[in-house]
Amino acid sequence: MQVQRRHPDWLKVPIPGGKNYAQIKKRLRSCKLHTICEEAKCPNLAECFGRGTATFLILGDTCTRNCRYCNVTHGAPLELNNDEPEQVAQSVKALGLSYVVITSVTRDDVLDGGADIFFRTVKAIKSISPTCRVEVLVPDFRGDIDALGTVLSAGPDVLNHNIEVVERLFPSLRPQGNYDTSLTLLRSSKKINKSLPTKSGFMIGLGETREEILQLLDDLSEVGVDMLTIGQYLQPSRDHETVKKYYTPKEFEDFKIIALKKGFKHVESGPLVRSSYHAEDSLKVIS
Repeated sequence: MQVQRRHPDWLKVPIPGGKNYAQIKKRLRSCKLHTICEEAKCPNLAECFGRGTATFLILGDTCTRNCRYCNVTHGAPLELNNDEPEQVAQSVKALGLSYVVITSVTRDDVLDGGADIFFRTVKAIKSISPTCRVEVLVPDFRGDIDALGTVLSAGPDVLNHNIEVVERLFPSLRPQGNYDTSLTLLRSSKKINKSLPTKSGFMIGLGETREEILQLLDDLSEVGVDMLTIGQYLQPSRDHETVKKYYTPKEFEDFKIIALKKGFKHVESGPLVRSSYHAEDSLKVIS
């Protein structure tokens, strides 16, 4: 039996609660909507819900892939909900959000990977809340650049795709993903729309070396990624990959300095940083 390691003190987070937290939870449940904040057990759930922000999870709550670090349910998903785009848009309006992140489970069972639902969700939000900025955090669409083009044609304000881990760890931790496919998607976004900010993120603490982290930074820089998030991997359950190392806040700060020197316009790097952490603030910095 695996023994879970005790987290360092700097990884302690507040217990969720408060008016905004309750309001968002109630709205999500009434519309039967999902957030990656809850599904992935994000350590920042209390902070983000408390600030009145959330990352909506579309295309259902069941992923067709089974990454060794991810807490999202995997298996055979239900049929797509064609009302989902409008339901998300209505929730964004009801909550008065000025910035929203739309992400999804990976749907390899769907021909376009769910790109049309992404397109319709962005369009619906922009229609009902014209001043709201929308960041899309997309899967790799199995390398289908036409699917990516469909999403981008909706006019999102940021294209985000997480590389997640260093290249060597893909076969063991992301066996259904591909490192080069992810890089190609990010590069293709710039080819389709050069002015659209791109973003990516990854976790550390899974056994990677410093040299592998630096190579990953170089690879993301080479494909034109503008914004970057670096966070500490935390084991969701005993069935998931174990933590190999807890990086200190100082080490995260060092990686941020290195990344900025490599040309990234904005970097969020810290033990509790996740892909949507302070997303609105990062776009303001580079705008």
